[in-house]
Amino acid sequence: MQRLFNTASRLAGNSDDAADLVQETYLRAFRTFDNFRPGTNGKAWLFTILYSVFINRRRKAAREISLPVEELERRFDQAVADWPAADAGSPAPPGDPDWSPEIEAALEDLPEAFRATVLLVDVEELTYEEAAAAIDCPVGTLRSRLFRARRLLAVALAAHARRSGFVREEGP
Repeated sequence: MQRLFNTASRLAGNSDDAADLVQETYLRAFRTFDNFRPGTNGKAWLFTILYSVFINRRRKAAREISLPVEELERRFDQAVADWPAADAGSPAPPGDPDWSPEIEAALEDLPEAFRATVLLVDVEELTYEEAAAAIDCPVGTLRSRLFRARRLLAVALAAHARRSGFVREEGP
């Protein structure tokens, strides 16, 4: 339940909405338990329901974020051009495993479809196929979203990574 709540919090942006999402997820899972196929990944099934509930609520509120691919590419190209050279091949030892406010903010700034993809694949460690089923899109689309989301996160978190010692500046 805690993992669903954590993902719901990051999708919804606040704990009250996240609690409602988790409650609705478990209610729907209970009502449709006969749809669960024994031998399949129960965690992926619950995340599929969670994401479905989230999307349905977003659509009803007409707040879905859309970002044209051209704008995404323009922002990425601009950020890369402004990005100081860093030695990405020599990461420093990892620090505190808890997410910093910078990471939370970078995730929150992602378009919803990208954020959901990163959360399901990179945080919840679902397979590409399971995550694609959860958000009801082809695996190729999921991979494309994940690629773009990771690029946006890399740009958004570059300065934070240097400050935290994950990436060292090039020396003389």
